[in-house]
Amino acid sequence: MFRASFFAAPHRVMFLGGSIQALLAMGFWSLQTGGHYAGFWSVPVWPLLAVLPQSLWHGLLMGSGVFPWFVFGFILTAGPRWQGAADLGQRDFLPPFMLLAVGWLLVWIALFVPALLAIGLAAVLAGWMLVARILTRIALRPALGREHIVCVALAAWLGAAGIGAYIVLALSGDIAWGRLGISLSLWGFLLPVFVTVSHRMLPFFTSAVQRGYVVQRPAWALRTLLGAGILHGALSQMDLSGWLWAADLPAMLAAGTLSWLWWRRGVLENRMVAVLHIAFGWLAPAFALFALQSALPGTFGQAPMHALAIGFFSSMMIGMVSRVTLGHSGRPVLADGAMWTAFCLMQVAALLRVAGELPLPGGRLAVVWLSSAVWLGAFLVWAAGYAPALWRRRADGKPG
Repeated sequence: MFRASFFAAPHRVMFLGGSIQALLAMGFWSLQTGGHYAGFWSVPVWPLLAVLPQSLWHGLLMGSGVFPWFVFGFILTAGPRWQGAADLGQRDFLPPFMLLAVGWLLVWIALFVPALLAIGLAAVLAGWMLVARILTRIALRPALGREHIVCVALAAWLGAAGIGAYIVLALSGDIAWGRLGISLSLWGFLLPVFVTVSHRMLPFFTSAVQRGYVVQRPAWALRTLLGAGILHGALSQMDLSGWLWAADLPAMLAAGTLSWLWWRRGVLENRMVAVLHIAFGWLAPAFALFALQSALPGTFGQAPMHALAIGFFSSMMIGMVSRVTLGHSGRPVLADGAMWTAFCLMQVAALLRVAGELPLPGGRLAVVWLSSAVWLGAFLVWAAGYAPALWRRRADGKPG
């Protein structure tokens, strides 16, 4: 029974894999920040982190090892429907799932045996490329309105290139490849996917609950955000941080325009929709912080990055993944206590992490650790409420 239900749909296997990875990654990071940085306790000596900077390890795990699971689960479920194609079969999604699972297991073991890092990442890359090939196949399907799925497919290939850069890092020890991997995963994969999915789905979901709501998806705003993200990543790689504002200001204006166009009075009355609008609302301030950071180097530390990664990515992930899990488990698509609590805690984690870059009495590192602990608590609440639906039969008895 467990096997039949769990392997019935791509969102089930990918979301559960992502849930396990998220709890491991943030649990580990909370342990490290509390011990190594804040000095609350002693931490073990990990052989891999003797040769790999902790910041790169954290960037690898979160950027390429947590969010992609949920992205793949969502898009392998929704993508075919966007293009009027049939749902994917097990032959499509089980091979990449198994490769990703084995690969990340080896990456974790590499903490003790560093030589396994490149092997584990190679397995991850193989699974990732299978997903990218599936998305490319869907994107090439003749249909109207292919821009969104094409953007996601191209982003998947850029994310695969990011994994390739990490493999070179593992083999050579050259930190520059790690920086490239982070840049490709963030600006080439995560930002394009989250922006594209929001552009397609947020106004659609809002129209489903608000009478008379007019769906607006200005193409110029999506293209501006995608282009600005790529430009930001390229400028960062060329160490031209003083020019990042040239990418960040247009992105800020485009994101702010979309928030304004999509917002309607009464949006907050429906929590399932409210979480999406609030999460997207982080995007314009995040780019504003990036622009200020470009003009005033060193002033805001990692605040812009975490406004983006926690405020936008993590918050939007909770909203979108909850909706898919509820809808595809035969349960009413309503925000329950678990989702709302997890989402509110994620807002606290984002605010704390941004505040942790400011000069605070008592030291900022304690606040940084607290943010990681709240993020972990938020996801524990979500997983406790939603993970069981990933291996149980649908409540309505339908397949999938």
